[in-house]
Amino acid sequence: MEIVRKLTAPGAPFAVTDGVYAEGPRTLREFVEATWAYGERPFLVSRDGTMSYGDFFARACALARRFAEVHGLRPGDRAVVAMRNHPEWQIAFWAAQLAGLVAVPLNAWWAEDEFCYALDDCRPGILLVDGERVARVRRWAARAEVPGVVFHGEAEPGFEAYDELGPADPALGPPDVDVRPEDDATIIYTSGTTGRPKGAVATHLAQAGAAMNPRFQAAVSALRRGKVPGLGPDPVSLTTFPFFHVAAFTSFYAVMAAGGSLVLMRKWDAEEAVELIRKHGVTHYAGVPTTALQLLDTVEARGERLETLSHLNTGGAPAPARLVAQVTRLFGDRVEPRNGYGLTETCGGVTANFGQEYRDHPGSAGRPTPVTELRIDAPGGGADGEVGELLLRGQSLVRGYWRDEEATRRAFTDDGWFRTGDLATLVDGRVSVVDRIKDMVIRGGENVYCVEVEAALHDHPDVVDAAVLGVPHPVLGEEVAAVVRLRPGARAGVPELRAHVGERLAAFKVPAQVRVQEEPLPRNLTGKILKRELRDSLVGEGEVSGPVRSG
Repeated sequence: MEIVRKLTAPGAPFAVTDGVYAEGPRTLREFVEATWAYGERPFLVSRDGTMSYGDFFARACALARRFAEVHGLRPGDRAVVAMRNHPEWQIAFWAAQLAGLVAVPLNAWWAEDEFCYALDDCRPGILLVDGERVARVRRWAARAEVPGVVFHGEAEPGFEAYDELGPADPALGPPDVDVRPEDDATIIYTSGTTGRPKGAVATHLAQAGAAMNPRFQAAVSALRRGKVPGLGPDPVSLTTFPFFHVAAFTSFYAVMAAGGSLVLMRKWDAEEAVELIRKHGVTHYAGVPTTALQLLDTVEARGERLETLSHLNTGGAPAPARLVAQVTRLFGDRVEPRNGYGLTETCGGVTANFGQEYRDHPGSAGRPTPVTELRIDAPGGGADGEVGELLLRGQSLVRGYWRDEEATRRAFTDDGWFRTGDLATLVDGRVSVVDRIKDMVIRGGENVYCVEVEAALHDHPDVVDAAVLGVPHPVLGEEVAAVVRLRPGARAGVPELRAHVGERLAAFKVPAQVRVQEEPLPRNLTGKILKRELRDSLVGEGEVSGPVRSG
């Protein structure tokens, strides 16, 4: 594409040298130091008020100095961050970067045993938690003799209350430490849906690349629409991803690079989201497809226009094709839809699909950034839409898994390609993910890609959510099963749903088992359906030779 060539040419803003962005930051410390220039522009907007960039940076610097001067932490030591999407999450994370520490954002919704597993694994030098998390880490902290800071909570033995540390002096900067591009910046634990989470380790150079990736995609988007990148109003983003998830990193990196604002929610609520968009003039929405669909349904039911909204971005899980169709029906071309592809191991999104190209190809995850290589590992070389495993290589890839050489060896080829575990196709430069390798159903020797069947089910007007998976079969090996949730008041039955799929797909792909239920499908907090739970419950119901309905 001509636009991409212009943006990546020598001397251009996104020129690439040796597989790395030639311009831009080399470390996260360098990235966040640049935000100081935004001064009194609003950064973090929450129910507690608005925090400017200047106030944020002063607080992060003060906490970083405390790490070094009071707690004696040194570059390379780990700092765990575990809290809700409070403004202080950002202060804690960036204070760790300013002090040269390795930030370890943990899933805030884990139980005590899950926290203890990760804490034993990464061995942090300090815990940065909110009042809701203290009880889950207290015993580990006492046993390991590791101090902590409590945000939005009371001080207790071994912990100090952040609110009692005193005001930050804006005249003082961060501690004088040397942070190099090759140093570790983050350890982010995988979701662990198929086993124990692994700590994916990213260097500063990798995270700096991840911070540049959304800027590149935004520039391509602007030029496609005939606009000049970087001009126009500052972005105001309602970012609903939990901050510990890499999809949130893609979102807040983009906002911070542009000097925009993050509007925070304590807990997802579609009605409240509509009010926040109107109250704060939100321009960008960012969340998992499930919450985006709930937002769109609420907007449609209320007849809202959301005049300030210009972008609707989803990530963290595959988006059904009806999502982009609904955005177009409600807003026309005014709101640009966007999705993409990324993993914990890629430090966020490395492909993006947006605008008219997304409308034309709703099943695609888009095109890669200029520092991301991709190829399809398939017998025919992955040409002309052949399905194979998606392999990735590039600046924002992690270097491996924390203290797990065997997992690192299995995840990377000898020449440095990361095995994603996703089956995909590549056509005209656009990648489309068709399934997880472990989720693909092999029915009597025929491959059934669950994402394809889920898309057909989502296309039914009564279906609000669907999951397709394989269950054991004594003759075929596996059989296709589906769990479906209908819209309130909908009456579609199992025969109708199976017929709907049969009109669109081959007969062997039509689910033999269908469960229709009223309750939401089980998901983790990043929007991924917990298919293992569904599979166990379906198998527990016994083998079924024909369609069933329950719920």
